[in-house]
Amino acid sequence: MNMSVNIAGVEWKNPVTVASGTFGSGAEYSEFTDLNKLGAVTTKGVANVPWTGNPTPRVAEVYGGMLNAVGLQNPGIDLFCERDIPFLKNYDTKIVVNVCGHSTEEYVAVVERLADEPIDMMEINISCPNVKEGGIAFGQDPKAVEAITKEMKKYAKQPVIMKLSPNVTDITEMAKAAEAGGADALSLINTITGMKIDIHRQKFVLANKTGGMSGPAIHPVAVRMVYQTYQAVNIPIIGMGGIMNANDAIEMILAGATAVSVGTANFTDPRAAEKVVDGIEQYMKQYNVADIKDLVGAVHE
Repeated sequence: MNMSVNIAGVEWKNPVTVASGTFGSGAEYSEFTDLNKLGAVTTKGVANVPWTGNPTPRVAEVYGGMLNAVGLQNPGIDLFCERDIPFLKNYDTKIVVNVCGHSTEEYVAVVERLADEPIDMMEINISCPNVKEGGIAFGQDPKAVEAITKEMKKYAKQPVIMKLSPNVTDITEMAKAAEAGGADALSLINTITGMKIDIHRQKFVLANKTGGMSGPAIHPVAVRMVYQTYQAVNIPIIGMGGIMNANDAIEMILAGATAVSVGTANFTDPRAAEKVVDGIEQYMKQYNVADIKDLVGAVHE
């Protein structure tokens, strides 16, 4: 039984990784879960300089998930290269580094810095606000998606995964723009913008007012977007959004994802991703699936 998948020439031993921002860079989870069991570890977003993130409170529980407005707090690329990459190199898992920035120049600075580091892939978070365009996210304008993808490909030595925002009218338009820009793969979906109000205090719960919603409530939206994108592009998709167990992951694969990413579930169960790997294996045995690739996009009427 073969569980390995190939994404842009990088062979993962199984199709399971963790969603950026939910797993740190693996160190804090390594006490609870075996990182060697994961196909890849996707790090928290890293920028060219340290970011302090948004003011608190910046996390809130909501029906079927959570809102976060952490604001991509991170220690910056220098400390990341010095501390986090060497830590992850101790494990038999692929390393996917999530990259964030406020401008194309900031993204390029990180991509260039990572070019000679021993990582396997880069995931570019284009849900960041583009400061030069008045704060609209890079991922909400197809021209910007194509342009930033082209820039990343110019400087990257590793395969480039573009992480798409669901906060758009047509996800396929963004996916095609990323493909046109030379993206090697796509990650989708990022969080959906939401809001929570404390009715007793009549105030916003998050200091930022809005936050990104994640968790099981967004899963059907993510499955639909993965399916639509699979029909529209010819590059591999890493599906994410409310994957709580192996069944959710298999649903995503049947919709067209080559690999899957477990996010919010890590907060309730630090072994969630490991359990998803085991559950996919059991499903393959149960249905006599010899190769995981046979499930990708296999949904039919």
